[in-house]
Amino acid sequence: MNPKTQLHILTPVYNDWESLEILIKNIETLPYLNSYTLKLIIINDGSSIAPLSNPPSNSISIEILHLKTNVGHQRSIAIGLQYISDTQKDIDKIVVMDSDGEDKPEDIPTLLEASHENSASIIFAKRNKRNESSIFKLSYFTYKIIFRMFTGFSINYGNFSCIPNQLLKKLVYQENIWNHFAGSIFQSKIPHQTLLLDRGIRYKGVSKMNMNSLILHGLSAISIYFDTFTIRILKGSFLGTFLGLVFILSVLYQKLIAGTAIPGWASSLILILSGIILQLFSVTLIVLLLQLSKRKTLTHPDSRLYLYFIESITYVK
Repeated sequence: MNPKTQLHILTPVYNDWESLEILIKNIETLPYLNSYTLKLIIINDGSSIAPLSNPPSNSISIEILHLKTNVGHQRSIAIGLQYISDTQKDIDKIVVMDSDGEDKPEDIPTLLEASHENSASIIFAKRNKRNESSIFKLSYFTYKIIFRMFTGFSINYGNFSCIPNQLLKKLVYQENIWNHFAGSIFQSKIPHQTLLLDRGIRYKGVSKMNMNSLILHGLSAISIYFDTFTIRILKGSFLGTFLGLVFILSVLYQKLIAGTAIPGWASSLILILSGIILQLFSVTLIVLLLQLSKRKTLTHPDSRLYLYFIESITYVK
């Protein structure tokens, strides 16, 4: 008899154990997963309450990594991936998902089937329908526009994904997964594809993704593309400087040659345009120096950085 395939499910949690227990029960009810040996890796991101008041049945093995402090959703995922890569044996697939129900467990079989068909790629859930408020949807839409404007790329998927084992080793050496999991994969050119899935409804409580969190999330994503961001800033600065010089020459022509300039107007406009050019030059110089400073620093990739964050581990089964 062939052994069952190993499936690891990674989910961070912060003071949301009631939703997590519902998630575990829903995973246990999926007949499709009976052909897998399930292990749930829970990242307790500095929660202040005791976890899992109602332990699950024996169908799922659970390990809870208790972090020393709250590090945030993205870094919790990075810690979990490094932990799985370093300690777990016979890994086949790793599913990364939220613990609050917005990533629907009934979509796990769909992700796994897509991963089997495209075994050399990470499969991401691309959101087809969202259940957030209109204000949040508008804010998220604005974030995507700003992200595309600064980087030239579009990201319309989150953390819900299926990672094949052969790509896990490459992924845990990516420094940018500590800032933005999905963005780091896109930026590193690790093969990935998307699958259209609806977003679920939160089991309990309210989402912790507020406006401030969304802004920080967006800035973290943009920071990954600092090289591209720098180039676009430089191009914009050069274009602004060129246009400023053209306007100054035009004003000088009107004043000195055509003689049609209004007295006092030309001098004031030239001073304003010169100030704008000076500011654009300063921005260009600062961004260029930051980029050069970053590129001269060589950091050693560390796939065991997670060890510094774990305080203890609870083995539920």
